[in-house]
Order: sequence, then structure tokens, then C-alpha cells
Amino acid sequence: MIGVIRVLTTEDTKVLEQHGKLLEETYGLPVVSKCIPDQPLGIYDGETEAIAVPKIVELGKRMESEGCTVLVISCAADPAIGPLRDSVSVPVIGAGSAAAYAALSMGRPVGVLGITEEAPAVIRDLLGDKLVRYTRPEGVTNTTDLMTPAGREKAVEAARSLLDAGTKVIVFACTGFSTIGLAAVLRSELHVPVVDAVEAEGLFASHYYKQLDDVREPN
Repeated sequence: MIGVIRVLTTEDTKVLEQHGKLLEETYGLPVVSKCIPDQPLGIYDGETEAIAVPKIVELGKRMESEGCTVLVISCAADPAIGPLRDSVSVPVIGAGSAAAYAALSMGRPVGVLGITEEAPAVIRDLLGDKLVRYTRPEGVTNTTDLMTPAGREKAVEAARSLLDAGTKVIVFACTGFSTIGLAAVLRSELHVPVVDAVEAEGLFASHYYKQLDDVREPN
């Protein structure tokens, strides 16, 4: 079972399971999704990330004990990925690093679309000189801002600005763009390759999950 850790606290089952559903439909993976407590706006700056770290570690440990054989932190900042990897024995995938590696494989200039002041450090550092520009939609400061018609419209406008700057590939630095289905819109309207962070995390999680029987050490 793939354990998807959501950093947006929600009691809406549809929202909670949206990333996991994408992994199930795209890669045929068995998925269980759970969210950390008391963060209804998710992670959107350094303070909210720091608050989330122990919650992510605790949730990840619990999900491993409940039978998850691969864990996914479904947030493009890869929050708590180091501490969680130190605390569990199963592979841990971060959405941000997965997206950056997927973009690098294309070998083309990359534009990053997010919701924070700067691109998440993990994405920025991995992309290096392939990163052309980072931008965020006007008026969007957290994940819930994207779940409105205005938020979606501003996200498309921001993506257009990345193309104007010379971008040949767009990377999502917020998994909230996956929640609103933005990748399909941009691929259709702007005709540009889009690395959706949730799709990317699923790609790597699938790789691990489907070969676990082959790599387990014999008793």
C-alpha cells in the first residue's frame, strides 16, 4: 500500500483523497491518504512548514505501522523528508524532488509555478541553471486560494508569463495545482509539457512499489 501524506488538514473526503485517486488512476497503485491535524491552510511559508514537521513524522510512522510499504509526502516543499526517512524503514518520496528530477530528464528550460514567495529550496537547488523563472499566481498565498474560479484564472495567467520568459517545461511547486486539475488545462490551452508534482511523486512511488518483492532482503 502507498501511504499519501497530505499537509492540508481537511474533513472533505474528496479533497483528502484527490492526490491518491490520481495515483490510483494513473499508475494503478493501491493508496491510502491521511492528513496532518490543525493546518487547514496547509504549508505556505517557513513557519507553517516548521510546525508541520513533527506531525508529518508522526503520521508517517503510524502509516508504516498500519502496513504502508512506500510513503509519499504530497507537498512540493518536501517537508520533513529527512526526519521521516530517519524514522521509518520504508521508502519516502517527496513531491518537490520528484517533480524536479522529472523536469531535469527533459533537458529543457524550466519555469516553476508555486504559491510561495520563492520556489521551494529542494526544487530550486535541483534544477540549478535549468530554472528560468519562478512565479506565483496573483493574489494566491495558500492552497485554498486556488480552489476558486479566480485562483484558477490567475494560475493560467501566471503560467503564460512563464512561457513569455522562455520556459519550455512548467513544473508545479504546489500540489494544490493538482487538486484543481491545472495540468490538463495548461497542456490543452498552452501546449506546453507540464510536470505535475503529484503525477511525479506517483511515478517514483510506483517504481519502488512494483519492485519491492525483488529488493526485500531474505530472512
